[in-house]
Amino acid sequence: MLGFVLRRAGAGLLLVFVISFVTYLLLSIPDNDVARALLGSNAPESLVRAKNAELGVDRPVLVQYLDWLSHAVRGDLGRSWFTSENVSTAIAARLPVTLSLMVGVTLLTALVAFALGTWAGVRRGAADRFVQVLGVLGYALPGFLVTLVIVLVFAVRLGWFPAIGYIPLTDSVSGWLSTITLPILSLSISAVAGTSQQVRSAVIEVSRQDYVRTLRSRGLPTRTILCKHVLRNASAPALTVLGMQFVGLLGGTVLVEQIFGLPGLGSMAVQYTTRGDIPVIMGLLTVTVIGVVLINLAVDLAIGLLNPKARRA
Repeated sequence: MLGFVLRRAGAGLLLVFVISFVTYLLLSIPDNDVARALLGSNAPESLVRAKNAELGVDRPVLVQYLDWLSHAVRGDLGRSWFTSENVSTAIAARLPVTLSLMVGVTLLTALVAFALGTWAGVRRGAADRFVQVLGVLGYALPGFLVTLVIVLVFAVRLGWFPAIGYIPLTDSVSGWLSTITLPILSLSISAVAGTSQQVRSAVIEVSRQDYVRTLRSRGLPTRTILCKHVLRNASAPALTVLGMQFVGLLGGTVLVEQIFGLPGLGSMAVQYTTRGDIPVIMGLLTVTVIGVVLINLAVDLAIGLLNPKARRA
């Protein structure tokens, strides 16, 4: 098991390094002068050259990347070129917002999708068709349209939740729930649609295996067969899809945080990417990729515990 974890962790570190290097190269393609953007179009050329030297962007790209990497491995992600804000501090202040959103969506998706998928796979018939229709609707409806409808109904018309804004969990639990519920709901619909279909298919496939028929012929209770054998073997593909859904949520949070006015990493990425603020973009990228690696590692560990054969893959 230790070797399995080390292999996955090593692959994750390599992924972080490769993605950060390629991204830095792409961001360094000269399309505008950062110092000119900071100092204004009328700034003297001598001041522009001095500012570029101060920022270090007059050096070769490889030297810039190695300098950034040497600081990043020590936890120093630098300062924003435009606001002088410490990148690590800025990300740490916004991370709880995005994290609470993604964890909430993942938990809600896991609970609802596993319940619907298992119900459809076991009952079949009308229950199966009902879940499949929900899945098609969840896929077909555009995410931004669903979000706007949710805001219109639950925030504007009914007034049950605030339309925008965020209250930290440390300030008020009820206030935090009221500001995070609609964003979680809007992101969960498509995630539930995809994961429930995967759970349904896995439950049906495992239920048709010979060993399940043998267990039924021996008179084991249906609930025991379902909980102890079917769901355990059907969980691996479902966990894989759930992990992929979590990674995909990173893109969805950008839109949702903009609509609901949440001060998370998504809105921060939009704000700083349009400026070309490389230290902030690289900081956000590093945190995001590390998060993806950790999620994939957790999913691989869970699958490895459920299916020991997967540890040798």
